[in-house]
Amino acid sequence: MPTVELREETLRRLDGLREEDESYDELVAELINIYEAEELTLFHSGDGV
Repeated sequence: MPTVELREETLRRLDGLREEDESYDELVAELINIYEAEELTLFHSGDGV
């Protein structure tokens, strides 16, 4: 597993998004899933043109 260093500002923003006892790993995985789902939606939205 790679190690990522984050600035204090980024940690504060992540803390604002975390739910109760959610870990940073869980939050980042959720954000990646959302990003991938939106990217897939944008990719497929041009198929009908």
